[in-house]
Amino acid sequence: MPGSMHIALAGNPNSGKTTLFNALTGLSQKTGNFPGTTVEKKTGTISQKPKELIVTDLPGFYSMYPKGEDENVSVQAILGSLKKQHYDKIVFVADASNLKRSLLLCTQLVDLELPLVVALNMTDVAENKGIHIDADLLSRRLQVPVVKINARKSEGVKELVEEVKTRFPHPPTSYFPSNAEEKQIAEAVHKATGIKNYFANTLLARNTHLLGEEKASVQMLIAGLKFDPNAHQIDDSMERYARIEEILATVQKIDGEKAKRELSTKIDRILTHRVYGYLLFLLIFFSLFQAIFTLAEYPMTWIEQAFSWMSELVIHSLPPGIITNIVANGIIPGLGGVVVFLPQIMILFAFLTVLEDTGYMARVSFILDRLMRKLGLNGKSVVPLIGGMACAVASILTTRNIENKKERLITILVTPFMSCSARLPVYTVLISLIVDERYLFGFINIQGLLLLGMYLLGIIASLAFSFLLSFLIKQTEKNYFIMELPVYKWPVWRNIYYSMLNKSKDFVGEAGKVIVAVSIVLWFMGSYGPKADFERIEAKYARVQEKDSELNEASEKLEASYAGIFGKFIEPAIRPLGYDWKIGIALLSSLAAREVFVGTMSTLYSIGEDADMKTLKEKLQQATDSRTGKPVYTIPTALSLMVFYAFSLQCISTIAVTKRETGGWKWAIIQFVFMTVVAYLSSLIVYQALS
Repeated sequence: MPGSMHIALAGNPNSGKTTLFNALTGLSQKTGNFPGTTVEKKTGTISQKPKELIVTDLPGFYSMYPKGEDENVSVQAILGSLKKQHYDKIVFVADASNLKRSLLLCTQLVDLELPLVVALNMTDVAENKGIHIDADLLSRRLQVPVVKINARKSEGVKELVEEVKTRFPHPPTSYFPSNAEEKQIAEAVHKATGIKNYFANTLLARNTHLLGEEKASVQMLIAGLKFDPNAHQIDDSMERYARIEEILATVQKIDGEKAKRELSTKIDRILTHRVYGYLLFLLIFFSLFQAIFTLAEYPMTWIEQAFSWMSELVIHSLPPGIITNIVANGIIPGLGGVVVFLPQIMILFAFLTVLEDTGYMARVSFILDRLMRKLGLNGKSVVPLIGGMACAVASILTTRNIENKKERLITILVTPFMSCSARLPVYTVLISLIVDERYLFGFINIQGLLLLGMYLLGIIASLAFSFLLSFLIKQTEKNYFIMELPVYKWPVWRNIYYSMLNKSKDFVGEAGKVIVAVSIVLWFMGSYGPKADFERIEAKYARVQEKDSELNEASEKLEASYAGIFGKFIEPAIRPLGYDWKIGIALLSSLAAREVFVGTMSTLYSIGEDADMKTLKEKLQQATDSRTGKPVYTIPTALSLMVFYAFSLQCISTIAVTKRETGGWKWAIIQFVFMTVVAYLSSLIVYQALS
């Protein structure tokens, strides 16, 4: 926008970029995708005079020679800015506790002659490790501004913003090229394309696809000069590290005794232990599912009561008619069926943010790597799989840091088996129908234990099908696993707050749009039907004066409605699973998003049902089969339905992102069909075995 200044945050993974981004932008954040990709882009604004600052948080990367898709997006954004000036200033976030690693990328950005400011972060962690850095001397050696910050405590953030707004000339220091051969290559590229210095070498080495019209000229240069990209990258890195060692010798002092006593090393002896590591992993996630039921109980009750009160208020306040019925019996119950689960969603995201912030998630990847390799994956697959407990779409995008194509494809295909947050409302409703709130040993919630079992079922399915796919998909690359273990840190409560709030907004916003539309359509389909059938039912009950005649009339009209006709049409296919026509409608409507199941059931059971039934749970408990008169939601039916949702791919967004990430419809269609068949057969076995 006019009068604004565009800032990019760049740096290595685990350097504190996201924490700084949250400290800078607060709640003024939004997410989207980088142009031409499905990699998530976070942007936020800082209200400053005279210009508003627009901040973009680039995915973490280690050098200008990317190893994965996420890193490649950041490299393209940086190089694209050189040609079109997307960013007015680059804030490079350096990890003070691992400055040598950070300075490799930093010196590359300096050589690209970018307007750079270095934010020296995590200085407290460095000091705990016995590392002391002279920031002023570092600034003079790099010839760029260096600002010491502690993003976790928001210390130095204001000073950083002021430095960003200050004009600073391009740094005169150059770290590359340093030999005649590299200079010759740079000069040849400059003559052919007009691109000079380190930018030219970078494009030759990895990014010729960015050049457009100059691509053919550069490819001819590569052949003519016999340019070896791999050798170039190795030489570049080695020369830079030699220079970095010289800089560190003057700006950094290390207390050897203090470094030996580093706390992270001691904690890792327990958390990454071959035996204790697995047990603690299970204990931590067991605690999560206990918390989801126990801590969310009262807020969920209050929300449920609030939506019931709103429905009654609309009915008693507005004149009778179509609009009143749509709002009171369609939209409000539909939205309430999703909003009621916000406390559980917030607990889930808060928990996952804590694990990420503390550095534990990286340890989970490390301890599970050996198991993952036997199943055709590697340790990096753990992060997408665990992330699948929140959202499969975002998790599939994180597979871009898996270099091995086979392992990445398998991870994409099995991640939807992990029980995401959209399945949580379905599980919660069904579990509460078949299990009362009881405790083992006074503190283990039985409902939480069953919920843990559903998530474990998803994990087992993911691993089992990974093993199967490892035989079906041919290996084309070597298998290796390299991951940095960050130091342990206390979680940043601000990050947890923003994660809970923003993810909840996304959950309600995305699901809410679909649910409002589905609720309105379902209300019309459930309230109207063939005229002759409705007149026949009205004539039948016009002569009846029984107590329940009005309720029975509404129930018969629902079955005779367009929704009932459609439900009856598909009922024969799902009857072997224990489902009636109402469940069939909910299954199909939840193809838009799994959580729509709850909203659909709320709407269907609000059409012509007893007004004294206040909550969805009460309505489902009272539901009976129109053919047999028996309860619909028995234990076999509820378990069958939970298994169906555990295995089925009822999410259009996941199908779309699989298509995008695999480069076509082939694997997306295979994934959808396979998961649907697995879901149907598994549910059939469960229902028939328990009936």
